[in-house]
Amino acid sequence: MLNRIHAAAFAALAIAGLASGPLAAQDYPTRPVAVIVPQPPGGGTDIITRIFADQLTKQLGQTFVVENRAGAGTVVGSVAAAKAAPDGYTLLAGLTANMAVNPSLFQNLAYDPIRDFTPVGMMAEFPFVVVVSNDFPAKSIKELIALAKAKPGEINFASAGNGSGQHLSAELFKLMTGTNLTHVPYRGAAPAYTDVISGRTPVFFDNLSSALGQIKGGKVRALAVTSKERSPQLPDVPTVGETVPGYENTVWFGLWAPKQTPQPIVAKLYAAVEKSVADPAVQDRIKKDAGMPMTTPLAKIEPMVKADIAKWADVVKRAKIEVKQ
Repeated sequence: MLNRIHAAAFAALAIAGLASGPLAAQDYPTRPVAVIVPQPPGGGTDIITRIFADQLTKQLGQTFVVENRAGAGTVVGSVAAAKAAPDGYTLLAGLTANMAVNPSLFQNLAYDPIRDFTPVGMMAEFPFVVVVSNDFPAKSIKELIALAKAKPGEINFASAGNGSGQHLSAELFKLMTGTNLTHVPYRGAAPAYTDVISGRTPVFFDNLSSALGQIKGGKVRALAVTSKERSPQLPDVPTVGETVPGYENTVWFGLWAPKQTPQPIVAKLYAAVEKSVADPAVQDRIKKDAGMPMTTPLAKIEPMVKADIAKWADVVKRAKIEVKQ
């Protein structure tokens, strides 16, 4: 008799548990949601995240509050999000750096993008663009490759720091073309441009969003963009892939929740993010900043991240990239 009572009790609990997820999703959110941005205010990650936080606030009836927790190359904010309660009230702005590159750059990383997070939705992606000083002799990617092979190690390329997206873009290019360019890291894109414009460090794989003003101002020349398709901002500029088949590199941005966040809540957030991506005003804002809206089926986000983790692990290993922790 006692066993039957226990069995009935466990069955009731199980049914209650199954019901709690959908019910929780119906009510969610009932209070403000924190969206951790692991970079400082004013940067690309911050701007994109705030666009979507505003949209989610309008759609879901509670404030989505952006919290900037910068430090240690996006590690500080990512760790804070990984340790948060999996209840849908803490989200992480994830980008290529903290979700795909950091596992290779940092030893003993205090979080794991796959183990500790579940994807909520993708927001946007931004290409890089290969720019050179105006007096640089190469006028195309084909000519850059030929020149680099004729003068191995003699051509310098700039980056916004060791292990940055600009650095990795160029290292991927070197590996895929068999060229030898010399890396010169700077403390950000602004100081790098001083030497790119002067020709001291004539090659720069920069983010299109920050390079666009320099290009349109005539300070540098654009050789190619790194996206799969040509950029609407520079329709006459070819892609690197048109010369180097298979070369592609963009910075993508999305939202993640701590692992074990109830699936009905994840599904509700995903639907809201997808609705935001489809909003014409959001699309115009992203395109104005030289990006492209990014919509990805929820089931395909984690495989995409895993593929990029493997891709950048190979680049970091073969290029022998090291960063200080």
